[in-house]
Parts: sequence; structure tokens; C-alpha cells
Amino acid sequence: MAKLSFQFSALFILALGLMLGGCNKKPPTSTDPGKKSSATGVAFGKKKPNGEEGGFKVEKFKGQPAGPNLVFIEGGRHILGSFEENVEMTASDNIENTVTIKSFYMDETEIANIHWLEYMHYLLQDSSQQAYEESLPDTTVWSAELAYNDPYVDHYLRYPGFRYFPVVGVSWKQASDYSLWRTSMVNNGLAMKSGKKEVKELAKNGERIPLESGVVLPGYRLPTEAEWEYAAKGLIGTQYLDEAQDYARLYPWDGHSLRNPYGKQMGQFLANFKRGRGDYAGIAGALNDGAMITTWIYSYPPNDFGLYNMAGNVNEWVWDIYRPGSFEDFGAEPNGDLNPIRRNDFLDKSEDYDFENFETLINNHVRVYKGGSWKDVAYWLSPGTRRYIEEDSSTSHIGFRCAMIRADSDN
Repeated sequence: MAKLSFQFSALFILALGLMLGGCNKKPPTSTDPGKKSSATGVAFGKKKPNGEEGGFKVEKFKGQPAGPNLVFIEGGRHILGSFEENVEMTASDNIENTVTIKSFYMDETEIANIHWLEYMHYLLQDSSQQAYEESLPDTTVWSAELAYNDPYVDHYLRYPGFRYFPVVGVSWKQASDYSLWRTSMVNNGLAMKSGKKEVKELAKNGERIPLESGVVLPGYRLPTEAEWEYAAKGLIGTQYLDEAQDYARLYPWDGHSLRNPYGKQMGQFLANFKRGRGDYAGIAGALNDGAMITTWIYSYPPNDFGLYNMAGNVNEWVWDIYRPGSFEDFGAEPNGDLNPIRRNDFLDKSEDYDFENFETLINNHVRVYKGGSWKDVAYWLSPGTRRYIEEDSSTSHIGFRCAMIRADSDN
């Protein structure tokens, strides 16, 4: 009897051990793939099963590295468009439509003059004279026949006092080129810090660093219009377990007022904009929005995602070409309501617009800009509003910030 009891106990302990062992075995993940393939059973490494060189090597990966100046934007469902009526337009181009945005990253601030001067510096050293000249902002955007804004023409870009003011006078094309250069600079820096000899050699030689290395970031780029609007509204934290959002937002902050309702800053404006005809700042001794033109890129409280100046200061370029019916079209195309973008004239051909005879300003080379600026009235501060201009144009009130995909997540 004692022998049977001992055997039973041994079997029980063995079964328990197998069960616990099975429970402790973790499935492979991107950051912990294990030592061998879960499909073939072959060990990862430099050698094949027969001992020859040429095995499948899996590089270490700790997750997508944090890119400079980027803030994580958790994706989700979003209602594009504006519920505010635009009395200036006979037809609405921002009819509300529900879409889903994947998680991504966005610059917490607008790109500043100092960032652009850094760009020009390295272009002058490492690229052609033509590339450098094409990068020069149009500083004459500040000039006006009936206004003495001449000092901004000479000083705004280069004077140290304006270092962390948003760069302006750059076109959509220039902003896109900057994004490509920034990607290269950041990735080369990550490669040199990686400690991986082969990756460092590629960076030194100006060669492509493989994505498989786990060292480099996805590319910086302009945000899509949908991403920009989603990030600007910053509705994170306003929903509950039933996924119901109790309210929307007219601006990137709560409420329908342009003024701060809390604390020591109560009554102060929450953005830099044009208050009324001829009024850019308020009265001396009590300048309310604090800036007659652009201002420091960290001015005013950030929104709930941690993004500064998503309303006011400067308008911002986004990726999309402009079409009046974009928001409606997204729902018409399969999967068009998942990470929507208007990248070309699909569903709305350019030949349908009489651009040649000046009946319209819409063609395939006009891009959307968002956010309102120092010279715009409050209506344009609402994230759902949208305007457009030629992609090779530049103004004193349009700047930009970059975005980046979240490549190691399914949301």
C-alpha cells in the first residue's frame, strides 16, 4: 500500500512538473524570438545545421527606438471633420466620417529655424550646391508693400533670437525633402551608436542600413491629414469601458472657449492667432496671446498627447492632396476608412476640375494644410477645418512637423 502511495505521489509530482513546465514556456515574440525557429526547429545563428556558414541570424531587437522629438500617439477610432458651420463656404468639404488611425509618432513641436539651419549646414557640406540652394526658405514671404516687415526678411530665419520659432517660407516639397534627410541623419546616428561593426561600416560608407538590423527607424515624413487631425484633437482619456466618447472637441483642448479656464493662467489665450481685424496680440501692458507673429514652439500648454501648438502659431503641411470630398470618399473605398490618405486623384480625377481656365484652383499639385496660424482668425484653429495651396508655394504662416509609423505594433 505504501508502495502504491509512493508511485501515485511520484506520478502526481511528474504530471504537475510537466504542467507547470508547459505553462512556463513562453511563446516567441519580436523582442524574444528564442534560440531556434518555431517553424523548422533549426537554431538561429551564423551556421547552417551542417556546420557551414550561411545560417539565418536573428538580430537582437528591443523594440522600435525612440526618435528625437517624437511623441507616441495611440491610435483608435476617430470622427474626421468638423461640426462647426463655415459661413464663408457654400459647400462643406469636411463632412464628418468615422475612420480608424493606427498608432504612430508625431513631433511634439513644429520644426524650428534652428532645425532648418542645421539641415542647410549639412547640405552645404555633403550635397551639391543645387541641393543647398533648393533648401533655402523664401524669406521674402514676410515682405509687404504697405507694411514695414522688412526686418523679418533679414532676421527671422538666422537671428539667434528666433532659433526656436517655427520655420516658415518652406514649400511642401521642401518639407518632404527635409523629412528624407532627417531620416538619414537619425538612422546614421543610431547605427554609429549600435555597437554593431557591420552596421557602423554601412553608415560610414553611406550605404543602406537593413531594416532587419533592428537598429534603424522607419522614415520621418509628413503626417497624413487624418493623422494630423486625430493627433490635434487629442481625445485620449475621454472614453470609458463602453467606448463611448461623451463629447467632441472644437479645439485641441476642452470647452468652446479660446481662453484658459484654470489657475494662474485663467483668461489667457491657449493659442497664437489673430483676434480680430488689425489685432494680432492685444494691448500693450497686457498682451494676451503674447505674439504678433509666430512664437516659441513650446508656447502654450500641450494637448493631451503632449503636442504643442496644434492650433495657432503656424499652419502645417500634411501629406494629402486636396479634394473637397475626401472625407466622404474614404468610406467608399474598401479599407479606405483605415489609415485614410488622399495621395492622388483616385475617385476624383484632375480632369474633372477646370484648372486651365481658372474655374478652380484644384489640381493634383495642391496640398492640404491645417491648424490655423498667427494671422488666422479663430475659426481655422479647429482641427477639422482644411485649406489647400500649391505644393511648391511658401508663406509666412505655413510650417510643418514630421510623423512616423509605429512599426512594432498591431494597433
